[in-house]
Amino acid sequence: MSAGEYDRYDRIRGVLAEADEPLTAREILVLVEERDESGEGLNSPHRVATVLGRRADRGEVEVIAGQPYRYRLET
Repeated sequence: MSAGEYDRYDRIRGVLAEADEPLTAREILVLVEERDESGEGLNSPHRVATVLGRRADRGEVEVIAGQPYRYRLET
C-alpha cells in the first residue's frame, strides 16, 4: 500500500470514527473536505468508495449494500 493511499484512508477513517451512523461515499467526501482544505487524492465519491472497498476486503470497513452504499468501521 502506498503512503498516499494510507493517508487517504486515514482521513476517511477519522470521519467514520466520529460518525453516529453509516455514511455514503458522498457524505464522507464532504466531511473530509470540511476537515482538510486540500482534499488531495479524494476528489470524488467514486475514489472514496474505491479506498473503502479495498479496506472492506481486509475486514476493516463494513459495506452496507443499498442505494447508495453506506460505510462504517468494523468494530
